[in-house]
Amino acid sequence: MRKLFDLRHPFFAPQIRRVLTVAVTVGWALFELLNGNPGWAVMFGAVAAYCYYEFFVIYDPQNYVDPDDT
Repeated sequence: MRKLFDLRHPFFAPQIRRVLTVAVTVGWALFELLNGNPGWAVMFGAVAAYCYYEFFVIYDPQNYVDPDDT
């Protein structure tokens, strides 16, 4: 089953993609905050926090293996 916001997709297996995803979402949250849009800043900050949690706190390499390749 495919999800709309699937952070355990094999695309995110390389560490650089996970780091860049978190960096871009944090950067966009700061951009929105500096431009006076606190609502968007909170939403992008929450996405950044969720990505950080998935990619670095509960990281398991087995989450990024494509089930069709086994």
